[in-house]
Amino acid sequence: QVQLVESGGGSVQVGGSLRLSCVASGDTSSVECMGWFRQFPGREREAIANLLLGPNVPYYANSEGRFTISGDKAKTTVYLQMNYPTVEDSATYYCAADRRCFWSAREYTHWGQGTQVTVS
Repeated sequence: QVQLVESGGGSVQVGGSLRLSCVASGDTSSVECMGWFRQFPGREREAIANLLLGPNVPYYANSEGRFTISGDKAKTTVYLQMNYPTVEDSATYYCAADRRCFWSAREYTHWGQGTQVTVS
Protein backbone atom coordinates (compact mmCIF):
# COMPACT_ATOMS: atom_id res chain seq x y z
CA GLN A 1 0.00 0.00 0.00
CA VAL A 2 1.14 3.50 -0.80
CA GLN A 3 0.26 6.50 1.30
CA LEU A 4 0.46 10.04 -0.05
CA VAL A 5 0.47 13.15 2.07
CA GLU A 6 0.16 16.61 0.54
CA SER A 7 1.16 19.82 2.24
CA GLY A 8 1.68 23.46 1.44
CA GLY A 9 -1.86 24.49 0.60
CA GLY A 10 -3.51 27.54 2.02
CA SER A 11 -4.29 31.09 1.03
CA VAL A 12 -2.30 33.02 -1.52
CA GLN A 13 -2.79 36.36 -3.19
CA VAL A 14 -3.32 36.78 -6.89
CA GLY A 15 0.06 37.06 -8.54
CA GLY A 16 1.89 35.43 -5.66
CA SER A 17 3.33 31.95 -5.44
CA LEU A 18 2.76 28.75 -3.55
CA ARG A 19 4.57 25.44 -3.42
CA LEU A 20 2.75 22.20 -2.79
CA SER A 21 4.56 19.08 -1.64
CA CYS A 22 3.58 15.43 -1.71
CA VAL A 23 5.46 12.63 -0.02
CA ALA A 24 4.80 8.96 -0.73
CA SER A 25 5.43 6.30 1.87
CA GLY A 26 4.79 2.61 2.31
CA ASP A 27 5.43 0.22 -0.57
CA THR A 28 6.77 2.81 -2.98
CA SER A 29 8.89 0.38 -5.02
CA SER A 30 6.22 0.32 -7.71
CA VAL A 31 5.79 4.08 -7.93
CA GLU A 32 7.26 5.36 -11.18
CA CYS A 33 5.05 8.37 -11.76
CA MET A 34 3.54 11.01 -9.53
CA GLY A 35 1.13 13.67 -10.62
CA TRP A 36 -0.88 16.66 -9.51
CA PHE A 37 -4.58 17.06 -10.11
CA ARG A 38 -7.10 19.58 -8.92
CA GLN A 39 -10.80 19.52 -8.36
CA PHE A 40 -13.34 22.31 -8.42
CA PRO A 41 -16.64 21.90 -6.58
CA GLY A 42 -19.04 19.74 -8.54
CA ARG A 43 -16.49 18.81 -11.16
CA GLU A 44 -14.19 15.88 -11.84
CA ARG A 45 -10.53 15.98 -10.97
CA GLU A 46 -8.43 17.40 -13.76
CA ALA A 47 -4.79 16.76 -14.46
CA ILE A 48 -2.21 19.49 -14.05
CA ALA A 49 1.09 17.70 -14.51
CA ASN A 50 2.85 14.36 -14.16
CA LEU A 51 6.44 13.58 -13.32
CA LEU A 52 8.11 10.38 -14.53
CA LEU A 53 10.35 9.90 -11.53
CA GLY A 54 13.17 7.80 -12.94
CA PRO A 55 14.29 10.05 -15.75
CA ASN A 56 12.79 13.06 -13.92
CA VAL A 57 10.72 14.04 -16.96
CA PRO A 58 7.76 16.36 -16.47
CA TYR A 59 4.61 16.36 -18.54
CA TYR A 60 2.02 19.10 -18.47
CA ALA A 61 -1.66 19.00 -19.25
CA ASN A 62 -1.41 22.41 -20.87
CA SER A 63 1.30 24.79 -21.93
CA GLU A 64 0.26 27.65 -19.70
CA GLY A 65 3.59 27.59 -17.88
CA ARG A 66 2.50 29.03 -14.55
CA PHE A 67 2.81 25.74 -12.70
CA THR A 68 5.97 23.64 -12.50
CA ILE A 69 6.23 20.05 -11.33
CA SER A 70 9.44 18.70 -9.89
CA GLY A 71 10.44 15.87 -7.63
CA ASP A 72 12.90 13.49 -6.14
CA LYS A 73 12.66 9.78 -6.92
CA ALA A 74 14.86 8.82 -4.00
CA LYS A 75 12.52 10.60 -1.62
CA THR A 76 9.43 9.66 -3.65
CA THR A 77 8.42 13.28 -3.37
CA VAL A 78 6.84 15.59 -5.87
CA TYR A 79 6.29 19.33 -5.77
CA LEU A 80 4.03 21.74 -7.57
CA GLN A 81 5.28 25.29 -7.82
CA MET A 82 2.37 27.61 -8.49
CA ASN A 83 3.35 31.01 -9.83
CA TYR A 84 1.04 33.92 -10.59
CA PRO A 85 -2.08 32.11 -9.46
CA THR A 86 -5.46 33.57 -10.27
CA VAL A 87 -8.75 33.32 -8.44
CA GLU A 88 -9.72 30.60 -10.93
CA ASP A 89 -6.94 28.40 -9.53
CA SER A 90 -8.75 28.08 -6.21
CA ALA A 91 -9.45 24.38 -5.80
CA THR A 92 -8.54 21.26 -3.89
CA TYR A 93 -5.21 19.95 -5.14
CA TYR A 94 -4.45 16.24 -5.07
CA CYS A 95 -1.32 14.21 -5.49
CA ALA A 96 -1.45 10.84 -7.27
CA ALA A 97 1.01 8.00 -7.77
CA ASP A 98 1.19 4.84 -9.82
CA ARG A 99 3.40 2.64 -12.00
CA ARG A 100 2.61 4.80 -15.00
CA CYS A 101 1.57 8.33 -15.69
CA PHE A 102 -2.07 8.94 -16.49
CA TRP A 103 -4.06 11.96 -17.54
CA SER A 104 -7.34 10.54 -16.31
CA ALA A 105 -7.87 10.63 -12.56
CA ARG A 106 -9.83 7.39 -12.80
CA GLU A 107 -6.71 5.46 -13.75
CA TYR A 108 -4.48 6.48 -10.87
CA THR A 109 -4.44 4.01 -7.99
CA HIS A 110 -3.00 6.01 -5.12
CA TRP A 111 -4.21 9.40 -3.93
CA GLY A 112 -3.49 11.87 -1.19
CA GLN A 113 -6.18 13.44 0.92
CA GLY A 114 -6.00 16.74 -0.93
CA THR A 115 -4.95 20.21 0.10
CA GLN A 116 -7.05 23.33 -0.36
CA VAL A 117 -5.66 26.30 -2.23
CA THR A 118 -7.53 29.58 -2.06
CA VAL A 119 -6.43 32.49 -4.23
CA SER A 120 -7.76 35.92 -3.47
